[in-house]
Amino acid sequence: MGKKADERAKKDKSKGKGPTKGRSKDNKRGKVEGTLSAKELKKLREKESQKVSKAKASKPSKAPKAPKASKASKASKASKSAKSTTPASLRDLLRFGPGSSLAAIDPSSTPGYEGKESAAVDEMEAMQDGLGELQERLYAEAKGGGKRSLLLVVQGMDTSGKGGIMRHVVGAFDPQGVRHTAFKAPTSQERAHPFLWRITNALPSVGEIGVFDRSHYEDVLIVRVHDLVPRAQWARRYAQINAWERRVSARGATIVKIMLHISKDEQKARLTERLDRPDKHWKFNPGDIDERAHWDDYMAAYEAALGKCSTEVAPWYVVPANHKWYARYAVTSLVLDHLTEMDPQWPAATFDVAEQQARLAASD
Repeated sequence: MGKKADERAKKDKSKGKGPTKGRSKDNKRGKVEGTLSAKELKKLREKESQKVSKAKASKPSKAPKAPKASKASKASKASKSAKSTTPASLRDLLRFGPGSSLAAIDPSSTPGYEGKESAAVDEMEAMQDGLGELQERLYAEAKGGGKRSLLLVVQGMDTSGKGGIMRHVVGAFDPQGVRHTAFKAPTSQERAHPFLWRITNALPSVGEIGVFDRSHYEDVLIVRVHDLVPRAQWARRYAQINAWERRVSARGATIVKIMLHISKDEQKARLTERLDRPDKHWKFNPGDIDERAHWDDYMAAYEAALGKCSTEVAPWYVVPANHKWYARYAVTSLVLDHLTEMDPQWPAATFDVAEQQARLAASD
């Protein structure tokens, strides 16, 4: 056996190879084992086995893997990460103020957020928990005599994502405390009244979250673009809207107005998807293609409405909406910010708590 190993080593050397450490150790052991009796060989192997066991025992054990982060902890981490990259509050970044230009706002931008989509989705889920608690506090406050409510106004061109906001943002609220109104073309009865009549009838009650899917602003948007009333008539409506919103605010409503801003190309892509997918045909309206011919007129009408009607009591926020995830994240953040600022309070008990606790303890 030893002779064969020497011959193999010479052969490897002639090929430029040298025997490995493992091979020479095996060869050496083979020589030793060949000279031992069966009993001695058994003892030797038992001894080697004990050495291996001791060596394994002396190695430090690997630290157990940390459990995967829960959904809540992931959301919390995403929230901290996002906040660290936000140079200013979204309210400041997205607010449309005097001198602002709609054309200067990139619909594909994500102001105030530099993270990934997945992190934004996690953070949005965390914020939704806050929305639920604040809504409950607002509702409870009203039960205790509070007079406040919140009104969310959502506007945007066709396919801008208004439905997604209803599902992913408004859907975080308890529907029992939400008053949602989707405004269509006015009925004959509604046309017989001033344009703000039907809007006033849809306002949320105290303690409620009111949501307008389209709104009174249609009366200075589509009405203006298609000359549905004389220019002098729709031109007066900006001042009428501002006065009406001041009255609504004075009665205790916090007003948050959102314009979902998409590009013309993005709208075309979304309309194309609706036509390409049978499950989305129900969303398609042939009139949407006709309205595209008036895109520039609509942008001018929006800029006028935003500029004239973005006030301290009822600010307008322009949310870039080419990225649906960002639009939903931004609107969630804006609504949460306003509700947090409202800081609704749990009402004080109208009974002696200690007395009622004693009564309950003494009952069967």
